[in-house]
Amino acid sequence: MRHTTQTLPVNSASSHTARLKAVVRGAVQGVGFRPFVYRLATELNLAGWVSNSAEGVFLEVEGDSASLETFILRLRDEKPPRAFIQSLESSILDPVGHAGFVIRESERRGTKSALVLPDIGTCPDCLAEVFDPGNRRFLYPFTNCTNCGPRFSIIEGLPYDRATTSMKQFTMCPECRAEYENPLDRRFHAQPNACPRCGPHLELWAGGGKALAQRGDALLEAAEAIRRGRIVAVKGLGGFHLVADARSETAVTELRRRKHREEKPFALMFPDLAAVREECSMGKLEERLLQSPESPIVLLSRRNGLSGSSVCEGVAPGNPYLGIMLPYTPLHHILMRELGFPIVATSGNLSDEPICTDEREALRRLAGIGDLFLVHNRPIVRHVDDSIVRVMLGRELVVRRARGYAPLPVPLLAKVPRSTLGVGAHLKNTVALAREHNVFISQHIGDLESPESLDAFRRVITDFERLFEVTPQAVASDLHPDYLSTKEASRHHNEVIGIQHHLAHIASCMAENEIDGDVLGVSWDGTGFGTDGTVWGGEFLTVDPGASSRIGTLRPFRLPGGEQAVKEPRRTALGVLFEMMGTRVFSNEDLLPVREFRAEQRRLLEQMLLKGINAPVCTSVGRLFDAAASLLGIRQVVRHEGQAAMELEFTARHESGSAPYPAPFLSRTGMTAVMPTHENPEGPLQVFDWAPMFEGMLADRRRGMSLPSIAWKFHTTLVEVIVNVARFAGRRRVVLSGGCFQNKILTELAVTRLLEENFVPYWHQRVPPNDGGIALGQIVAASWLFKEASS
Repeated sequence: MRHTTQTLPVNSASSHTARLKAVVRGAVQGVGFRPFVYRLATELNLAGWVSNSAEGVFLEVEGDSASLETFILRLRDEKPPRAFIQSLESSILDPVGHAGFVIRESERRGTKSALVLPDIGTCPDCLAEVFDPGNRRFLYPFTNCTNCGPRFSIIEGLPYDRATTSMKQFTMCPECRAEYENPLDRRFHAQPNACPRCGPHLELWAGGGKALAQRGDALLEAAEAIRRGRIVAVKGLGGFHLVADARSETAVTELRRRKHREEKPFALMFPDLAAVREECSMGKLEERLLQSPESPIVLLSRRNGLSGSSVCEGVAPGNPYLGIMLPYTPLHHILMRELGFPIVATSGNLSDEPICTDEREALRRLAGIGDLFLVHNRPIVRHVDDSIVRVMLGRELVVRRARGYAPLPVPLLAKVPRSTLGVGAHLKNTVALAREHNVFISQHIGDLESPESLDAFRRVITDFERLFEVTPQAVASDLHPDYLSTKEASRHHNEVIGIQHHLAHIASCMAENEIDGDVLGVSWDGTGFGTDGTVWGGEFLTVDPGASSRIGTLRPFRLPGGEQAVKEPRRTALGVLFEMMGTRVFSNEDLLPVREFRAEQRRLLEQMLLKGINAPVCTSVGRLFDAAASLLGIRQVVRHEGQAAMELEFTARHESGSAPYPAPFLSRTGMTAVMPTHENPEGPLQVFDWAPMFEGMLADRRRGMSLPSIAWKFHTTLVEVIVNVARFAGRRRVVLSGGCFQNKILTELAVTRLLEENFVPYWHQRVPPNDGGIALGQIVAASWLFKEASS
């Protein structure tokens, strides 16, 4: 973020007395910023006060000008580790005779501009206390201080005080109150401060809600149940986990059956970093991420492949990666210390539903899944899933943005002319809210496939508007008329701005990388509604604020069965082969996708494709991955989103060096505008003809080339397509976005090749490249339209 600071007009050689008044905005509440100011001021013998407000932290310090200059410099340089100063505005005034230094009561008036901090993993000091038998917080699962603990999941409003959190129902005991009021204690004004005497406590419930044990006994009995192979629903920081022994094939298989989750990998929690090292290969960045305050799930490569693992195969069938996190709350640390082995720690929900946050709700929604329920009585104000990251090109890439990251904003280069709500896409939904230069992105909501997820979507919007006290003047949505998020946008606001899906992808990556135009955007994913009403997903856009054109795409093909083809790569493969060969493909039983269907099924699929009935036109790279996976016999039917494409990537992961297939282009007139205010341009549309690539893959397969080599050549061919269109576009900056760029091989090869050709590539880091970043892009693109309309 940018710092907008005012230089202190003080001559350090002078010794006259003055008063410094400052407003600090950013992530400065809930991180021990006021205690830090108190200690700094008293150390420098400065008098005055500090206070939280809805806008940030207000302070005044009075003393000699040399000390004031030291104060303002140290304020920036020595701030608490989790604090983030977005702006610091200061002025020098006449002294008023302050005596001593005090922390004032919070000011609740004014526009809310303070940043809400994400939940923070347990700090080393608190962890040491939790495992110190002589400490009064020994084995207390709700230990925290100003450097760690719950924030976003317990905040009800700003400014951040205990009275505006779900901790308000717990009255601090004298010892906790003394810590809270002692400026030299690290729990000075730690709002969730508590201990076993006065704070939240655990209970273990049976499936009907009967209490079986309390406090430490509850945790010990829950751990014993997990050892015996039972499934325990554990109420954590931002919701429930379903926990099972990750070593037990029986327990994991049963969890899959109950949760209706066939093959999608489960997240794991390991006891410590040493245990992770035994299972997976890690670089320093992965190790840092695992131990970071954000404590996300990190995708790691198995050290011994799929064999020789202590984790059972059912955790991540056929997957060379594991999603692993370390304990991030005292409750998890104590549980994992007691167990000493890895556990499945998957979201407490049925597939396609939001995570449970309330224990009574969990009894109802998780009935039949959890054998036991380890609960506590600290209310969770809002659901917050675990974040997921992977390391790519030596950088962190957030795949799911939630705990540890949300709701910190993405700062924009220019102020958004109108406060705007972005309602996101249909899958991996998040929403975003713009206020001036900041876009606040919500925690992961998920796929809007069920009444429960739609209710969560509505709650998050209401919560964000209330928390940040913003009433949107406009709403930005996807162009797809059948997305629930689009329908909700129309109900929510009169002024709805439709933003094309792939433009939103590019705009989100541009915003994250703080670039404002003159780019070639490469937007590759599975599905997005095009301005011509067809399914897009392999798009090249030139993008400038207020003007964007589609200058390149894929040769179109049909998807027989529409949505069913997304679940069955074999159908997509038939659509691709039909475009290449016509009806004769259906009699060629040498082709794996053809052999997948009975004769009567082939006849039906042939009629679908010939007549265009329930066979939408598509230009999706994501579907090309599916077709290739089917053609090579890797995956014919998927059990979760993106499975075929992931397995094609896994197949290629140990290959290198093979030359790409031919990648010719069909130049057609048909460039189209993507921004509503931009007139349709006339110019050549670069259409990648993928047919020679598939012909080459078939030929290589007949010659006996290995599947890994063919899969590698498929990836390198797509990368050359990007490079060739970049040359055609003549724009030096190339932005890569969309779900396909979660693929490590594709992204790393593309960035490497673009750099070799003297282009400047940009890709995602803290905002997901998938549809979790769409809401941000919708707001950014809408702001371009606002400015275009006012100019």
